[in-house]
Amino acid sequence: MNVSRQIVGYLQSRGLVLATAESCTAGLIASMLADVPGSGSCLDVGFVVYSPSAKSGFLGVREETIDRYGLTSEEVAREMAEGALAQREGRATVAVANTGVADALPDGDGPRPGTQCFAWSCVYRGRVFTTSETAVFDGSRNDVRRSAARHALLGIPRFVNGVPARWR
Repeated sequence: MNVSRQIVGYLQSRGLVLATAESCTAGLIASMLADVPGSGSCLDVGFVVYSPSAKSGFLGVREETIDRYGLTSEEVAREMAEGALAQREGRATVAVANTGVADALPDGDGPRPGTQCFAWSCVYRGRVFTTSETAVFDGSRNDVRRSAARHALLGIPRFVNGVPARWR
């Protein structure tokens, strides 16, 4: 089954509404869902935030977090997801975030090319729960971005299904 259709069906069947907070994938997660007719019922808002100031200004990622852990970190991804979920104007009940590097940085420093950090947040019984993970993908820049977007989407049911048992 097509991943996008599978995730739209999953979200719709549970009455969940998604917000995305994307850096490296640059809107690809939201775009993949938008390809599915009827996805508007479960897709609320998508943020594309590349710069540190955008992550801080739009999603509330703390500068201390960026300075301490770096832009490609689970800590930043967690704050991105929680920030997207916390938007008062939105109606999201679940959020996914991605930040990483698709190819080598110009100075050769930093994380290995293909390193992607993810976070998923949701509201359950009035509380916010978040989890995160790091994965490394091979291939060209766009191969990495597509793999990361697919991974982010497939992580939604895995995360949401585990929330009640994981944090009771």
